[in-house]
Amino acid sequence: MSFAHRSLCRITAIVLGLSSTVASLAGNWPQFHGPGGGGVAEGKAPPASFDIKIGANVLWKTKLPGLAHSSPIIWGDRIYLVTAVDPKDDEPQLVVGLYGNIEPVQDEGPQRWELLCVDRANGKLLWRKPALTAQPRVKRHTKATHANSTPATNGERIVAFLGSEGIWCFDMDGEVKWKKDLGPLDSGYYVVPDAQWGFASSPIIVDDKVIIQCDVQKDSFIAALKLSDGSEVWRKSRDEVPTWGTPTVYTSPEGKRRIVVNGYRHIGAYDLDTGEEVWRLVGGGDIPVPTPIVAHDLIYITNGHGAMNPTYAIRTSAVGDITPPDNETPKTEHIAWWNPYKGNYMQTPMVVDDLLYMCRDNGVINAMRAKTGEVVWGARIGGGMTGFTSSGVAAGGRLFYMSEYGECYTFAAGESEKQLGASEINENCMATPAIADGVLYIRGERHLFAIGEKSRQVKPRSE
Repeated sequence: MSFAHRSLCRITAIVLGLSSTVASLAGNWPQFHGPGGGGVAEGKAPPASFDIKIGANVLWKTKLPGLAHSSPIIWGDRIYLVTAVDPKDDEPQLVVGLYGNIEPVQDEGPQRWELLCVDRANGKLLWRKPALTAQPRVKRHTKATHANSTPATNGERIVAFLGSEGIWCFDMDGEVKWKKDLGPLDSGYYVVPDAQWGFASSPIIVDDKVIIQCDVQKDSFIAALKLSDGSEVWRKSRDEVPTWGTPTVYTSPEGKRRIVVNGYRHIGAYDLDTGEEVWRLVGGGDIPVPTPIVAHDLIYITNGHGAMNPTYAIRTSAVGDITPPDNETPKTEHIAWWNPYKGNYMQTPMVVDDLLYMCRDNGVINAMRAKTGEVVWGARIGGGMTGFTSSGVAAGGRLFYMSEYGECYTFAAGESEKQLGASEINENCMATPAIADGVLYIRGERHLFAIGEKSRQVKPRSE
């Protein structure tokens, strides 16, 4: 074999190896709401419909211990989830639906927090690694759990935020590398401080940093921790009431990376390296839940509780105080457009191609032009009396929305309303699904479901 031939073979092997790595990374879902928090997976779409009873398009169904709204994350051939197990109660209950009760669950005993690992191929629960067992420092809402936050991974470490029970960092086999106690984090209703609801903001990993947002009753802050050992890189105080959104990273036109967070008193962005404030915006819904997303050089932020239900499309070049002068100003220097009335209360939106998709907690969907805010089409799912808390996800031109009762509605992404399917998992669902390689992974109240194309209809494996 000639030198040139050997060199060509080596180059080909390197290219193929890189292609394989890129392909494998494309199949990952590393944090809440997927890559970058946008809710959109690369590759083909999962099936538009499925049937749990006969196993149609159900690859497997696996029973999970405990109770949690922590979404599944995916890296390689493994799925990771967090759960809270009540040793004295095998099936703690949720109260789902559209209602206004603000009272927390009373008289719950100690919980055991665990990191779970599931085989993507067959749904087998590979291991359960306990983090700690303790009496929760903060009560949960009747719709919530003691494990609401979704972990994040970079393929080497997994970071799980257990709220008042601290941050835990594991390796990919579930061994604890470090932990950090942040003290009680009470993110209940700021108007009625006794109404404890539980923590829900999820961590994100950016390079060698873990970014956490802790908007609570007292002493709110945002911080960057070293992924290697959990030590603080920076921490910035926030004059903010409790919120439940997850931070998002974006890049400014100058190439500077920023961290953006939702809020009520302080929607804003911070420099990734120093934590210095870049811009801020005051006002909106007073208990923000949705996570910011980024597309078309715009940052989309929405919230929908209280006096306002806004959606903002903020330019990635924004600096300073960008609060609009009044509700009648449709755009400013730093805000491409905003709408004070069509915001989401619970769900994080998503952008597919040139459309922004919003789904409110009562099942009203609005498809809007991402660059202008013009409403292109609208639809209602769930009949108007069904709650929608988990965020929509998308792949291959299909949109998937889960109701709190476990109904899955599928729509085609595009310029006109086109519903493709409606299916049920036959149990409650509050966690946001994940998508990887054309498979939809749904965490229900008791099981994890893998929904994908099947060549023949057989009963799914279940345990």
